[in-house]
Amino acid sequence: MIQLLLNLDTQVFYFINLGLQNSFFDFLMKLVTAQRTLQILLILILLLLIIFEKKKGIILGIFLLLTISLSDQLSSHLIKPWVQRIRPCNVLPDVHLLVSCTRSFSFPSTHASNLFASAFFISNFNKKSAPILYFIAFLVALSRVYVGVHYPLDIIGGALLGVFCAGLMIMIFNWINNKTTRFGREKLIKE
Repeated sequence: MIQLLLNLDTQVFYFINLGLQNSFFDFLMKLVTAQRTLQILLILILLLLIIFEKKKGIILGIFLLLTISLSDQLSSHLIKPWVQRIRPCNVLPDVHLLVSCTRSFSFPSTHASNLFASAFFISNFNKKSAPILYFIAFLVALSRVYVGVHYPLDIIGGALLGVFCAGLMIMIFNWINNKTTRFGREKLIKE
């Protein structure tokens, strides 16, 4: 059963990596997957939170950074070394590789984990932002397969990890937010 799933994962990888290959996607996916692009996106999200939400935005920004840190560390330093799945660009023939292929492990995708954590966390507090945030998370996750460094199951695992981490941070935030009123303080964020 597991081998069947891994074979399907490889087939879907090749469909995305080779079957969808074209010059426009080569340009777009390479741009979308770049670390610099993701850093600019995070800074933009934090700035927008602060500009439009003021105090609430600062608090949410702090919790967003904590959420991403949790997601990033669990993915990169706990799960990847435990699972030890080798990247497709290191084991499969004929991979259309658009970025450097590192020797780090591939499951789960940290890009997917961090972006889905961000999307889930922010959209919990701002429902209007959900479609654009999930679109960005999906596009970046897809780009990781397209550029040849992750399998589809890597991005699915990363997305699930990100949602779990965001859910945990939302619970912690809500607990802290509710506790502040018990000590005679105003809630961090009013409903």
